[in-house]
Amino acid sequence: MLNPELTLILASASLRRRQLLAGAGYEFKVVVPDIDESAFSTQRLSCCEYAERLALAKATSVAAKFPDYLVVGADTVVDFGGQIIGKAADAKQAERIIRKLFSAPHKVITAVAVVRLTDGIELLESDTTIVYPKKLTAKQIAKHIKSESWKDKAGAYAIKEDGDEFIEKIQGSLTNVMGLPMELLKQMLEKL
Repeated sequence: MLNPELTLILASASLRRRQLLAGAGYEFKVVVPDIDESAFSTQRLSCCEYAERLALAKATSVAAKFPDYLVVGADTVVDFGGQIIGKAADAKQAERIIRKLFSAPHKVITAVAVVRLTDGIELLESDTTIVYPKKLTAKQIAKHIKSESWKDKAGAYAIKEDGDEFIEKIQGSLTNVMGLPMELLKQMLEKL
């Protein structure tokens, strides 16, 4: 039995988010939200607004089933010159995304929602990190696409904690680029 006072619920299917929360020592349970991300329109929304809308929808959908628990929802998007870059649907789209993103710096935005329905808690914030990519060769791109490591990743790539052959440098939070800005989450939880 979970203790609502001590246990978070992570509203996410992301293994990376689970690893980040566990690595930071949080006690949590995972409940995958029941929302269709493709039903959310990007029209007239900034990249940040879109990520925040999805993060809140994920947290709220799980909180409806567990109203006594603090539910954490997150959504990561890539902002390329104001254009929202989400997850690639297939290998061809992943290749197009990679060719675009690795031609210039881009922003990774992760929105985090913390919701508990019983006492009306609803916090919503986001973090932005600028990624400066290395120029990739056609061979590197082909290898990346073949590896299928782009699947289920915003921007069709995932950054590694111990350095990355594709990234020159980042300006901001590494955990944000990984999918859950742990510094921001800690600040949000400290407000409660």
